[in-house]
Amino acid sequence: MIRVQPRASVALMEGYHSPQLDVEVRLNTNESPVPPPPGFTEAVAKAASEVAWHRYPDRACTELRARIGELHGVGPEQVFVANGSNEVLQTLSLTYGGPGRSVAVFEPTYALHAHIARLTGTDVAEGERAEDFSLDLAEVRRVLGEARPAITYLCSPNNPTGMVETRATVEEVLTLAPGLLVVDEAYGQFAPWSALELVDEDTPLVVTQTFSKTWSMAAARLGYLVGPSWVVAELEKVVLPYHLDAFKQAAGIAAVGFRREMEQRVAQLNEERGRLESALSDLPCDVWPSGANFVLFRPRTVEGGDVWRQLVDRSILVRNCSSWPRLDGCLRVTVGTRDEDDRLLAALGEILR
Repeated sequence: MIRVQPRASVALMEGYHSPQLDVEVRLNTNESPVPPPPGFTEAVAKAASEVAWHRYPDRACTELRARIGELHGVGPEQVFVANGSNEVLQTLSLTYGGPGRSVAVFEPTYALHAHIARLTGTDVAEGERAEDFSLDLAEVRRVLGEARPAITYLCSPNNPTGMVETRATVEEVLTLAPGLLVVDEAYGQFAPWSALELVDEDTPLVVTQTFSKTWSMAAARLGYLVGPSWVVAELEKVVLPYHLDAFKQAAGIAAVGFRREMEQRVAQLNEERGRLESALSDLPCDVWPSGANFVLFRPRTVEGGDVWRQLVDRSILVRNCSSWPRLDGCLRVTVGTRDEDDRLLAALGEILR
């Protein structure tokens, strides 16, 4: 039998994986710890009953884009929607990347920025963050000056560190970037400010967000981009026809009607994050301040990988970040319910003391 081989660049790659184990407390994938409000489920069920299942969906996602645009004070022509923010990132690389072009990332950061770029044949220029994981503007100047990337990625709040870039930093990178600046705000609702404030028709800046976190819709896989209409028009040339199904569009439209409930949950999770950060700081751990719905920490008395395994033995799953650049021994924990976080903290107290 002849086994057809993929292209060489893919054959040498490892896929992007987040281990899923059967545990009682799952705090490793930054999902919402609570389901959507009951009214959302009812609204989606009603919408599903009205879908013309024998017809293709609205290819332009007209109503969903309009509703998202209303959230951010822009027109639908400035909104691009896709199957999770990762498909938004993929479409950006397919549109603006490719052979002979590059993207710039600053490690440690979200691994899929570089991974998706490489899948599309785009080179990746990697810069280093400062010792405290803040963005080093001198390093940004060096990388952007040498690589001249078509896309520069900033993740704010940064995954996995939780650090929020300041407005001044984003504005400075905008002046330095030779191509498109993409600010990935998958956790933007938890942060004190958003780069959406800087989006206009004349600035090569786009901001990506997702329904997976604060809207409690990780199962739906729905994300979007807000940017200049001329960027959105180019992305629409690249994305597959009817890429967003009618049911998903209906779910997104229904979710936007629950903005007040979403904002209440953000406030509650931010309060719980503060409690979790404080409790972790009372343990023998290095803890990094976070503007997201997760916290990065490094145990000092027991190696991080051993802590991860002992937590799994107690049916608690967090993210082991030890293999990520410069994160030896680090673990990332999603903010859960108060009961879930108490169980985690009690287990860490046993393990570390």
